[in-house]
Amino acid sequence: MASTILVVEDDPAQLRFLELMVQRMGYRVLTAPGGPEALEILMGPEREQVDLVVLDLVMPDLDGIGLLEKVHPVHPALPMIVLTMKGGVETVVNVMRAGAVDFVIKPASPERMQVSIENALKISALSSEVSRLTRKADGTLGFADIIGDSAAMKRALDLAQRAADSTIPILVEGESGVGKELIARAIQGVGERAGRAFVTVNCGAIPESLVESILFGHEKGSFTGADQKHIGKFQEADGGTLFLDEIGELRADLQVKLLRALQEGEVDPIGAKKPTKIDVRLISATNRDLAQLVTEGTFREDLYYRLNVFPIHVPPLKDRKDDIAELVERFISNYASSEGKALRSISDEALEMLIAYDWPGNVRQLENAVFRAVVLCDVDTLGIADFPHIAQAQGVAPATAGQVPVAALPDDVILTSNEDGRGRELKEIESDAIRLSLERCKGQMSEAARQLGIGRSTLYRKVRQYGLDEYSVD
Repeated sequence: MASTILVVEDDPAQLRFLELMVQRMGYRVLTAPGGPEALEILMGPEREQVDLVVLDLVMPDLDGIGLLEKVHPVHPALPMIVLTMKGGVETVVNVMRAGAVDFVIKPASPERMQVSIENALKISALSSEVSRLTRKADGTLGFADIIGDSAAMKRALDLAQRAADSTIPILVEGESGVGKELIARAIQGVGERAGRAFVTVNCGAIPESLVESILFGHEKGSFTGADQKHIGKFQEADGGTLFLDEIGELRADLQVKLLRALQEGEVDPIGAKKPTKIDVRLISATNRDLAQLVTEGTFREDLYYRLNVFPIHVPPLKDRKDDIAELVERFISNYASSEGKALRSISDEALEMLIAYDWPGNVRQLENAVFRAVVLCDVDTLGIADFPHIAQAQGVAPATAGQVPVAALPDDVILTSNEDGRGRELKEIESDAIRLSLERCKGQMSEAARQLGIGRSTLYRKVRQYGLDEYSVD
């Protein structure tokens, strides 16, 4: 879950030094001994997913500026930090013009590098989110903005993409919170109506007395309180897309008017003398079984067949667990940036717990859970303790915030009381847990941090705090 950083340096000793430095900050590190090798990693046929590049300015064959000039036009959103021995104005200007987000004077201190890396990743995350929100507002959100590598989600996205360029009515089915509106926005964003109006109506959230007026509009004076003309949602969406969410909640008399609008391509505003022609791409969505509602007599059969021409089922999150890790990563990145947090990742134990949970509220519930965790977390890695409600539901005892979880260690090893029966101080218990974990992991900090459910940087800090350096080998 940690961000991946590519370090490019032709000096082997400097390369190793930078690699260890960045690793100790808690990031995943890739290395390249020169520009050509870095180019292969970033742009080769089997290129790696890289979140940030740290590169030396002066290198043989292909120097830092040369690498920037080749990579930046292709991957403009990839942040790149340049290391240089000289910080003259001309050098800095050339580096920034080539696409670098920052430069650091060598030799780089860990503190300076950490600040530069955190700022670059934060700016990158914010830029990505702003771009996504802009595309959403412009009606150009695409399928690339949707996380869906699981087989179940890929099937839904494949169907949606096939229907995007058509005018065929689409019915998006799925539980609340699965992302039905996101699918609808992507359909418009890649189709011929991209950039035009995208109007959303939640049929279940509008008071019954107002539904007709909101959908179809009304003329001035058509009823008590109608002191001015109102343009309905169908007319607002003219030329674009109308998304009717919770379509199963629409009352019977309005189902008749909706059917007429679809069949005739026109609407009848309340009090109007004649109908108004409309050109609308309709996408409906429901979390209910419309076929069952037809059987029960609460939903018109003719309207059902009119809407259900091209059904797309969006699977619940419990059926697409392969997507949870990537969803969590995106939510952490987005909310850490917006909340000004130095969060970078989630512990393996916490992620496994989230994956094991069934998420009855689906993606919306997962996003809210991560948002809450980010707001309350004061360290650089989310742990089990940051998801207390999920931990309780899963039967996992979350550790107290800032405390090292001891679940990975034998219960009889960590003593919580002295021989006289008095409780030991928390720092003593924590120190023992870290020492024992390091001993069991033969001093390997990464493995010890994983077992303890904390980030590497947190573990390094606590090792220094408790004077346990002798137990560490890296």
